[in-house]
Amino acid sequence: MFAKYSNQKEKINFEEIEEAAQKIQNGELVLFPTETVYGIGANAFDEIAVKKIFEAKGRAGDNPLIVHISNLQMVNEIVEEISDLEKKLIEKFWPGPLTIIFKRKSKDVIPNVVTANLNTVGIRMPSNLIAKELIQRAGVPIAAPSANVSGRPSGTKIEDIIEELQDKVSYILDGGLTDIGLESTVIRVEENKINILRPGKITKEQLEEVANEVEVDSHVLGKVEKNEKVASPGMKYRHYAPNTKCMMVYSEDEDKMISRINEITLGMKQEGKKILILAKKKNLNNYISEIKWNMGENLNEIAKNIFTLLRKVDKEQVDLVIIEGVGRNGLGLAITNRLIRACAYQYEIIN
Repeated sequence: MFAKYSNQKEKINFEEIEEAAQKIQNGELVLFPTETVYGIGANAFDEIAVKKIFEAKGRAGDNPLIVHISNLQMVNEIVEEISDLEKKLIEKFWPGPLTIIFKRKSKDVIPNVVTANLNTVGIRMPSNLIAKELIQRAGVPIAAPSANVSGRPSGTKIEDIIEELQDKVSYILDGGLTDIGLESTVIRVEENKINILRPGKITKEQLEEVANEVEVDSHVLGKVEKNEKVASPGMKYRHYAPNTKCMMVYSEDEDKMISRINEITLGMKQEGKKILILAKKKNLNNYISEIKWNMGENLNEIAKNIFTLLRKVDKEQVDLVIIEGVGRNGLGLAITNRLIRACAYQYEIIN
C-alpha cells in the first residue's frame, strides 16, 4: 500500500484533509495528529475498516478502542444516556484530552470490535484542529488508538512512526510534534463518582473541581490479570516499551534517588555492562554513567519528550536504561503510569 503524505506543519491544507476524510469514508486507515499523540483511525461504524487497525498494530482484540467525535450529535448516536455529571465533564473538558466511558447503544450502532465486546464505549472530542476537521469532513466518528505497533511507545511525531506504519495506512497527515505527548485521561462515571482508568493531562486534581469523589483505579499503578476485562486502552498489556530492558527508580528525596541510581550503575559497569540514564536536566551531572539523556525540566516537558526518548534507546545498544521517576501528583501520575509499563513493572520506590 502506498500512503499519500500530507505535511500540515506550516499551513493546514483543508483540501488534503478532505482527501483523507474520503479515505475514512471508503473504509481505509489514516494516520492523523491529535493534541495528545498520533492516532491510526478508521470509520467507527465500519467493522471491516476497524479490523484493519488491529491488523496494522498487531493489537489484541480484547483491548477496546477510543472513538473520536467532532460534535455532540455524534455522542447521542452512540451512547445510551449522558448523566448530569458527564454533562458537566463534557462542558468543562471537551474538546480536549479527556475520554469518557459511556454505556453504548445497541451493538448495531458501534461494532463489537471497537468496544472489545463490552457494553461500554470510550469517547473523546480532540481539540487538535486537523483531527477535528478530519472527523467533521468524514461525517462519522473515527475509532483510533495511538499510532504505533502495539507495545511500542506511542507516536508523538510522524518521524518516529512512519517506518513501522506507512505501508499499513492510505493517508498520513503530518501535523508536527503533538502538544501533550501522553494519551488522554480515561474516566468512567458510576454512582456520581469518577474513576480514573488511565491518567493523562486532565489530572485527578482538575477532576475534583467537578466531582466530590474521584478515585484512581487500582490498575493505574498495578497489573491487570490475564483474564480480566478492561474498559480502557493502556491498562492490560505491556505498553510504551522499547526492546531494551528498563527500570525506574524514584524517591521524594532526590539525593537518595541519585545515590541509588549510581549504585546500580556502578554494579552494572563492574560487570562490563552499558547503562543509559534518563533524568531531569538539573540532575544529569550527578550521574556516573557516560550515557545520560535529558528528559526535560518539568512534568510538561517530560510528558512531551518521554515517548520519543524511549523510541531512541534501542539504537544505543545498552544493557539497561534507568529512568528517574517522578511524583504522583498532577501530571506525574500519568507519567508514572506510562513509565512503570515501559519498564514492565521493574521499579524501585525509595522512602
